[in-house]
Formats: sequence, C-alpha cells, structure tokens
Amino acid sequence: MSQKTPKSENITEVEHLVSHEQRFRIKGHKGGVFWLTGLSASGKSTLAMAIEKDLTRLGFHVYVLDGDNVRHGLNVDLGFSPEDRAENIRRVGEVAALMADAGLIVITAFISPYRQDRDTARKASHGKFHEIYLAADIETCKARDPKGLYKKACAGEIKDFTGIDAPYEAPDNPEVTLDTAKDNIEICVKQVVEYIQNVSGLNK
Repeated sequence: MSQKTPKSENITEVEHLVSHEQRFRIKGHKGGVFWLTGLSASGKSTLAMAIEKDLTRLGFHVYVLDGDNVRHGLNVDLGFSPEDRAENIRRVGEVAALMADAGLIVITAFISPYRQDRDTARKASHGKFHEIYLAADIETCKARDPKGLYKKACAGEIKDFTGIDAPYEAPDNPEVTLDTAKDNIEICVKQVVEYIQNVSGLNK
C-alpha cells in the first residue's frame, strides 16, 4: 500500500523541540524498529518477548508490538483480506516509527506476508527500520502449530491463511535472517540482541 494522503485540510506538522541527540543521551541508545516477519508458528512472538526481556536487562528502553495483541485494540476493526492486512501493517508501521522516533527499541512480531507492506513500514521509519526474517519452512511451522491454526486452515475452517491459501513473500534482502527451524530460541535471541546492540549504540 502506498503512502496515504491526509483527508483533513489545513493541517501543518509541528517540529519537536527535543532532538534525537537529546533523546539518545537520556536513554543511552538510538531508537529503532526491528521487524520480525515469518510464517505463523515460525517463532515471532516467542522470540520477540525473549528479546524484549534480554534487552531490558541490558538497560534498553524496549517494547514489543505483537500481531495478536494489536488486533485486540488498535486494529480490532481489521480482518485478514489483502486490503486489511495492508492497513494492519501500515498502522503498525506508523506507530512503530513514532515510538522509534521517541528513542525506543521497538520489536514487532507480525506475519506481514507482503513485501510492499513491509516496504511501506520501512519508509515510515526513515532509516530506523531493520527487517528480521524468521526462515522456518512451512512444514516445520505446520508440525509445530501451537494454536492449531494450520489444522483448521487445511480443513477449510480458516480462510486466507498465510502459507495455505494466502501467499507469503519472503524478504529479498533482510538485515538479519534466523533459521528458526534449526536453531533454538537461545541462539536466535543472542543473534538479534547482538545485532541490536551493534546498531543502537548502547552507551550505558
């Protein structure tokens, strides 16, 4: 989905009086959006929460935006059609960008199956976006199926389910690729935490 044009007229963006450098000094690190994408049951939510825990212990200001959680509030009005998926990611991308601009480390856990939608989220973050691809194959995810969603989708009880009757477009050039089919959660968390430490400039 391309950038939307505001419906309202006579609006003017207001400049902040607090610089990114001031926020960096206060928090001790740069803000950023670290976007976990992958099939259902690839490990996004589990990994995101474990990363949040480790980063908090290290002194980062961090928060997870999780796909299921957001659909209980901000995006409660959206379904799973291609149009609603695009709007879901557009809204989350904008919220994550605002949080990163405030100096937070934002971990997002969304299937986000379409490259164009992820590119829209990247553009919203103005250089603060980092795509992290959880490269678990469909058979591994179907074997895990912790919520029983693949079973329901294969039985026709869930429509437009990614990997079954809706597509997943893998990233072309992610900043980080995790093999969550082979590597355990500890290895994957370590890989992401080290990456975030390197790009955020933690100075505490």
